[in-house]
Amino acid sequence: MSQHSERSAGAAPQGRDRLIIFDTTLRDGEQSPGASMTRDEKLRIARALERMRVDVIEAGFPIASPDDFEAVRAVARAVRESRVCGLARALERDIDRAAEALREAAAPRIHTFIATSPIHMERKLRMRPEQVLERAVEAVRRARRYTDDVEFSPEDAARSEPDFLCRVIEAVIEAGATTINIPDTVGYSLPDQFGELIRTLLERVPNAHRAVFSVHCHNDLGLAVANSLAAVRAGARQVECTINGLGERAGNAALEEVVMAVRTRRDVFPCDTGVDTTQIVPVSRLVSSITGFPVQPNKAIVGANAFAHESGIHQDGVLKSRETYEIMRPEDVGWTANRIVLGKHSGRNAFRTRLRELGIEFESEEALNEAFARFKELADKKHEIYDEDLQALVTDTALALENERIQLLYCRVCSETGEIPEARVVLRIDGQERSTTAQGDGPVDATFKAIEALVQARTQLLLYSVNAITTGTDSQGEVTVRLERGGRIVNGQGADTDIVVASAKAYVNALNKMLAPAPRAHPQL
Repeated sequence: MSQHSERSAGAAPQGRDRLIIFDTTLRDGEQSPGASMTRDEKLRIARALERMRVDVIEAGFPIASPDDFEAVRAVARAVRESRVCGLARALERDIDRAAEALREAAAPRIHTFIATSPIHMERKLRMRPEQVLERAVEAVRRARRYTDDVEFSPEDAARSEPDFLCRVIEAVIEAGATTINIPDTVGYSLPDQFGELIRTLLERVPNAHRAVFSVHCHNDLGLAVANSLAAVRAGARQVECTINGLGERAGNAALEEVVMAVRTRRDVFPCDTGVDTTQIVPVSRLVSSITGFPVQPNKAIVGANAFAHESGIHQDGVLKSRETYEIMRPEDVGWTANRIVLGKHSGRNAFRTRLRELGIEFESEEALNEAFARFKELADKKHEIYDEDLQALVTDTALALENERIQLLYCRVCSETGEIPEARVVLRIDGQERSTTAQGDGPVDATFKAIEALVQARTQLLLYSVNAITTGTDSQGEVTVRLERGGRIVNGQGADTDIVVASAKAYVNALNKMLAPAPRAHPQL
């Protein structure tokens, strides 16, 4: 890493080891059903992660699709202060494609992998152990042609035979791997077992001192963070994690929990991160807004109730001394009432400046103008505009500017006591304006039925979720809709001060994703 990057990422306090934070929200986090992101959305998150001083950003899997390749290349161009990583199977074409996507990165890393557990080698790869060993070494050597920063992962390491795992790790370090990542791919390990595995590998692999040992834990048993921390105590010095614990199935280790556990329990951990923890809550909200995955209120660190006290005893204790019931300060993780004092008479320059402070840049004047127009409309409805409102507004603007087959033009709903709610909806579908009226059990149901009557997508509604973006009765409602058709799942988002309109936006957004070509599945680690 360059001196510039090392300095900007922050250093661990004197006398303490550095724990490298490897964020895979853009790659593994995107594998959550319906959480796929556009190139621009990935860029917004990458810039936020860079602002938070994450050490490594895994931007995607370049071979998966042209869109994924372009997203990784865009992140590599934009990010200067963090390392940018691309994932590649242990195949020449994967590695070459990753190298091309990362060509303009200030500090590129190629992350290659192959499975090493008996069940994966026999049933998935249909390869003998010796073939897997040879392929792993060849992959690392090829990646070293492009960069001196190569990470290797033995997929399903937690269920691999220790002797074979040691052989593979020793060989790939000899071939040039500088980071060895040990994944608990299926979330099977327990903390004491996983910590012992890391300790064993560090002791038994002769050249272990030549590489940084990393861990990548899944949360199938709710132990991803616990396993990651056990590994750190055993000597691992990189943790792969995601914002809000986003990821395949039950998700990954949550970045915010790992970082704050290490920061808070300095009496236990001999290391610390360079993360700017005051950015944790803003980045959590950004990822939630873009992916449509709400953060549960009692989620550690970033949940709305994480620092709330209802019990009278707790309230009394906190008022007398915060430390009685709070082990960290809310402001240390970004719980501040950031507010933009702009109204309908404010100018474009003030609007653009605040968005830049939030890490949001527009690629065209058209996008800025559209966002500013929407800001003025929102300012007419809301007395105070918060940063969260702006994040939602930018997401909403991006969705509106995409070349979508379906556009919501008009929505009117009539709902009164004792009468069946009725909705009239006007859509533009493939350039043609169409309208219809439908009745339903409620105003949202009537709206959805009207939209479905026009589109006839024949999807199944799996989830309908409403969250207030900020406090107050004039808060924007952020709606998430999850649809399924033929095994494919997509999420849609919409925000508006009118919850029915927000619901219609979210439903239309989900339908546009469903009608778009299906993205290729990413590999598991």
